[in-house]
Amino acid sequence: MTDDVSRVLLVDDDPLVCQGLELMLGQAPDLQIVGSVHDGDEVVTAIHQHHPDVILMDVRMQRVGGIEAVAAVRGRPNPPRILMLTTFDHDDVMMRAVGAGVDGFLLKTSSPTQILDAVRNVAAGESVLSPRSARQLLDHVQRGAIPGRNDARQRLQTLTRRELEVAQAVAKGATNAQIAGWLFASEATVKSHLRSALDKLGLGSRVELAVLVT
Repeated sequence: MTDDVSRVLLVDDDPLVCQGLELMLGQAPDLQIVGSVHDGDEVVTAIHQHHPDVILMDVRMQRVGGIEAVAAVRGRPNPPRILMLTTFDHDDVMMRAVGAGVDGFLLKTSSPTQILDAVRNVAAGESVLSPRSARQLLDHVQRGAIPGRNDARQRLQTLTRRELEVAQAVAKGATNAQIAGWLFASEATVKSHLRSALDKLGLGSRVELAVLVT
């Protein structure tokens, strides 16, 4: 981010949805819409062109869906953060999105204020879930229905003390700035510990980490 303004890329196969989001988010002084594309296969090219901080993306599109596009984005160095905005709140869709490495999952029925707050929070390094999605995710955790979770939990033992402290703070919903304050460290140091923890655990996002440590 530059000068406290987050650059946002919109990805939705409905041009009217993109226009509505652009009107809504474009009024916020701390957000800048840098572009919009209408299919998942255009996302990587758009990242090269626009260098977004946050991607606001639909799940289902005509050629390449959002979840498949997430995998392509996550394969890049220093990928932008991803907030999935969708009409689909089915368990399988949400779990696939979380497994792919999204940083947030929000329904299109959310209010403008909720969407604005979600974009800002994701840009700030937080994870965002709609209340319904959070309940569904908790149900999956309690049932042990998240693939690979047991293996990842075993790998928790490989984390350093600092990495584990950061992971536990993420599970409480803390931002990088808050964690830095608690640990008397810089945000850059927190980010480094977080990235190391995610790599060791084979995870792609803070959401997955929060689920694992919960």
